[in-house]
Amino acid sequence: MLQTGFARPPGDIGNPASFAFPVLFEVVEGASAVRVVHGRAEGLLEPFIAAGRRLATRGAVGLMTSCGFLALHQQQLAAALPVPVATSSLLQVPLIERLLPAGRRVGVLSASASDLTSAHLAAVGAATDTPVGGLEPAGHFARVLLGAAEPLDPLQAERDLAAAADRLLADHHEIGAIVLECTNLGPYRAALAQRTGLPVYDVVGFAHWFHRGLCP
Repeated sequence: MLQTGFARPPGDIGNPASFAFPVLFEVVEGASAVRVVHGRAEGLLEPFIAAGRRLATRGAVGLMTSCGFLALHQQQLAAALPVPVATSSLLQVPLIERLLPAGRRVGVLSASASDLTSAHLAAVGAATDTPVGGLEPAGHFARVLLGAAEPLDPLQAERDLAAAADRLLADHHEIGAIVLECTNLGPYRAALAQRTGLPVYDVVGFAHWFHRGLCP
């Protein structure tokens, strides 16, 4: 888990009620959203590995992170830890794209589109030209996720995400499904699917698929 202070409603990876199975948490000290999103988690790889090892010692049979931008370090974390690791919801992009009708593509909605680079996409095997959209940087939801000292307003967060989806779809008519990069967007997945009429995939759904195959 990143070291954050905002509320985590059901559907967020940081809320145990989001899952139909037991979960364990470890907070990585110093891993702020700013350092991971803007700073590419520089200097944090070893603390994440240490946290993963503590979780495995406590009985975890699989590991996930609370920030999709850690996709950049999928290979390093998976190689260093003793149980399977899924760093990011973005790992779903290549698979989902293969399920879509001809001419359709996956679009990604991110907490920060400007920070989600081709390197992040390549690290999970996604096409580097995958359409990416994001929250308005000056908007309420983005400010909260990146550390602003203000309480999360769920209704405004939903509106901010809906506006981001509208912009993405207006720019890319070929999108046939959406993957939510940010692990804090999950609580609004159903509303977004209803608004867009498209399949929407988040990290919590990915976690349930991931968990189903793990050896207890």
